[in-house]
Amino acid sequence: MEITRDLGEAAMTPLRRRTFLGGVAALGAAGIAGAGVFAGTAGANPAAAATAIPEADKDALDLLQRMLRFDTQNFGQGADTRPHAEMLKAVWENAGVAAEIIDTPQPDNVHLIARIPGTGTEKPLLILGHSDVVPVERENWTVEPFSGEVRDGEVYGRGALDMKGANSATISALLRHISEGATFDRDIIVLTDCDEEAGSFGSRWLATNHWDKLDAGMVLTEGGWFLAQKDKTTPMLITATRQDKVYFNLDLTAGGTATHSSKPNPDSAIVALSRAVAELGDWQAPVHLTEVTREYFAALAKASDDAGFKRAVELLLSARSQNARERAARVMVSKSSYPWLHSALLRTTHAFVIEDAGYKENVIPSSAHVRINCRAIPGGQKPREFLAQVRKMMAERDVEVALAVAEGVSEEETLAELDKTWSTPPADIDTPLFKALGEAAAETYPDAAFAPALFEAGTSLAPWRARGIPGYGVYPYVLDNEQLIGMHGNDERIYVEALRQGSDYMYKVFARFRS
Repeated sequence: MEITRDLGEAAMTPLRRRTFLGGVAALGAAGIAGAGVFAGTAGANPAAAATAIPEADKDALDLLQRMLRFDTQNFGQGADTRPHAEMLKAVWENAGVAAEIIDTPQPDNVHLIARIPGTGTEKPLLILGHSDVVPVERENWTVEPFSGEVRDGEVYGRGALDMKGANSATISALLRHISEGATFDRDIIVLTDCDEEAGSFGSRWLATNHWDKLDAGMVLTEGGWFLAQKDKTTPMLITATRQDKVYFNLDLTAGGTATHSSKPNPDSAIVALSRAVAELGDWQAPVHLTEVTREYFAALAKASDDAGFKRAVELLLSARSQNARERAARVMVSKSSYPWLHSALLRTTHAFVIEDAGYKENVIPSSAHVRINCRAIPGGQKPREFLAQVRKMMAERDVEVALAVAEGVSEEETLAELDKTWSTPPADIDTPLFKALGEAAAETYPDAAFAPALFEAGTSLAPWRARGIPGYGVYPYVLDNEQLIGMHGNDERIYVEALRQGSDYMYKVFARFRS
């Protein structure tokens, strides 16, 4: 169907189906709010009074810029999220929605819960978005990372992608419904949590202490990517993740003779570790396809306009031997517009994240260490199998490989817990929320495909998954590979018009729950 944008003029300008960026091709957040409810969805409840909400709060860009201007960096032990939470609390209360700040034992490291009452008896829909962000390397940014600056059609800032942008698209969409006087068929809970990037008081702590505020029937958080064709703007594949990869860490330690730096020794710990890192850096774990990733790559092949890439994916899916699968995977990744993402969806990944050795420039240290962050595919290679494989590779190098464990917990106990996570089935997709995500995708991005997917990273969904509650993930904005790489990197940014179109997408998702 064609959807029109209210330009505040006499005429309505139709949207071109294949266009994404620029001019009237983007759905403006404020414009759609003024146009009323989309065709095919329930109308506003006539008994519900429209709420006067500032246009800025319904504008996904304006709201995102305000979020980005709060420095909520998490260096590993939580962040100062209180000012950010107080700003959002005021936004919710100004819209007539009750909101509560939940203090944690760490001062100013807080959660925010808003609850929109529904008219029915179904269990609530919970929207989960974190407020903390990873640290920045300011010297490597071309803009102030906490300014929300817009440059050449992109909004920059730490958290623009992960995940204040998603929070803004979601909240602005809900506020548009409220401003129309809409009611929903169930309560909608919006949790803006802390300690997602690191810390002791995240969603697990919150669920342990305040489950009555979080009990829901379905959950939506970060995850699925909205990918573009090779032109970097035309929507190609819209995904909602139903499963996360399994997170674990390995520690590699090399030993050597400690001595005066004037007499270099042949058994340098740093040299031994460097050679081990180089070997592992050139190696990749084996390809494993599961039911979830097969469905994803099949949808990707159908959606792509690139004939060579399409054929490479088809060869990967039809390969009958591991050798053929590995060859096809290399070709597919080489032709992908998102090579790092698609490589990560094929195997257990290992990334070198922290390295340390030595303490003084005239002392050759006796040990050197590197932390390796790993992500396994549920149903693919088990973490214990990956650990055994790495240990076998390192055996001849005399490098110790240890699984990182919590204090007082053994390696076998940790592996047993990882086995449980690895064997957790993907979320059921026969739910009203997943149906709404797919239907809204068909309306907002009519020429793109929609598919469930595996998230290559992790989320705060563990407390709900542990209780059998289905959870999904979306980052509701089309992005290119450079923007995707900016996640946790430098010059993190997303397209302004993609954000606004993503807010329109979320508006249509929530329209399925209007009473």
